[in-house]
Amino acid sequence: MHQLTLAEIARALTDKQFSAEELTRSLLARIQQLDPQLNSFITVTEERAFDQAKAADARRANGENGALLGAPIGHKDLFCTQGIRTSCGSKILDNFQAPYDATVVERLSAAGAVSLGKLNMDEFAMGSANESSYYGAVKNPWDTSRVPGGSSGGSAAAVAARLLPAATGSDTGGSIRQPAALTNLTGLKPTYGRVSRWGMIAYASSLDQGGPIARTAEDCALMLGAMAGFDPKDSTSVDQPLDDYLGALTKPLTGLRVGLPKEYFGDGLDSKIADAVMVAVEELKKLGATVKEISLPNMQHAIPSYYVIAPAEASSNLSRFDGVRFGYRCENPVDLTDLYKRSRAEGFGDEVRRRIMVGTYALSAGYYDAYYLKAQKIRRLIKNDFVSAFDEVDVILGPTTPNLAWKLGEKNNDPVSAYLEDIYTITANLAGIPGLSMPAGFIDGLPVGVQLLAPYFQESRLLNVAHQYQQVTEWHKQAPSGF
Repeated sequence: MHQLTLAEIARALTDKQFSAEELTRSLLARIQQLDPQLNSFITVTEERAFDQAKAADARRANGENGALLGAPIGHKDLFCTQGIRTSCGSKILDNFQAPYDATVVERLSAAGAVSLGKLNMDEFAMGSANESSYYGAVKNPWDTSRVPGGSSGGSAAAVAARLLPAATGSDTGGSIRQPAALTNLTGLKPTYGRVSRWGMIAYASSLDQGGPIARTAEDCALMLGAMAGFDPKDSTSVDQPLDDYLGALTKPLTGLRVGLPKEYFGDGLDSKIADAVMVAVEELKKLGATVKEISLPNMQHAIPSYYVIAPAEASSNLSRFDGVRFGYRCENPVDLTDLYKRSRAEGFGDEVRRRIMVGTYALSAGYYDAYYLKAQKIRRLIKNDFVSAFDEVDVILGPTTPNLAWKLGEKNNDPVSAYLEDIYTITANLAGIPGLSMPAGFIDGLPVGVQLLAPYFQESRLLNVAHQYQQVTEWHKQAPSGF
């Protein structure tokens, strides 16, 4: 059962090949057996999972046949879940139990999905390797001496190891797409505002976006159909009708215009990954696509712009964690100032403290115009580059990451090197456009991902291209040995 995709599980449940309760029991046993090798879960919610599975079986017995009804999933541990620890991978929230469900959790529960637990992540979603978690690093099931990518590394590792067929993630600068690429999965970052952020603990509010991680584009379409939609509780949610994501999958690619940005193929990209990208391009050509070179001239400014804006917003968002209202509190503070200082110093990890300090500096008097305002102007230029490019092409294609999964600890003393791993993904967050990573091969036994970008609210186009590609390739069907 663990080898089935989400879509295959839906069909098997409809055909009564097994029950949701049987499937849940099987996967929980698998998690107990295999997750100690990976550390992908922070909290396993066994009792709640069985309650949800039994409820799903009862709904199916009454004639319901929703695609996610009884399907097992997991949630990245920044989506609030009522009565369950929601830690955001941080010591400061280790004892926090959310009093409500995030909209994403609520919608997937309403669709009948069975949540098996909360998945490990970089602390407050800050990282590219899933090594900054208070609960320890997550390991890549393709090579457990390597990182799975971050910050949704727990979600990616669990799905890649067949502990779950799909999971939720969040993407602030590539945190769905990058781990998907490093673990041979399909990961989708929707348009900013397409999926509600209500109940999703904030890192950088103008960049964060929830989305699905699964093995196929079809599975991502199933997940997105349940997750997406307007939410009046989220002031950044966009009131726009949903596409028929499943219906769009079968559209032929004849006439599809694919753009290859020349800036993607310069220094810093592993030449073997570049070769794998071009092989994927040839497959799309066989399916009827045309390809042309385009330019995204301001891409070179993306990293410095992002690493001013994101820390600045994080500095503001994380000011609420002060030891007073909820979360970790230091022992025996001598006064209020001591309470603030020690609670935050003891509760936050190194990477979070680093970004808070960078962001506070960028927002301080005398530096706001020089750093934050300038970064926002560059952000607009990057957005304009995409708007111009999409006048010429329907999708943009390139590598998801410049390198393969690296060794655990390899970049711990060089944060800038880790930041550069997001070079191809962060522009989509700065511009707010949707992006998808799909499996495109292996190099020395390690997965390679190809990224697709599309205009605003064109998630169905990304899913269509990825699905058609997956109909003629086998990469996404490969599983790591031992799992």
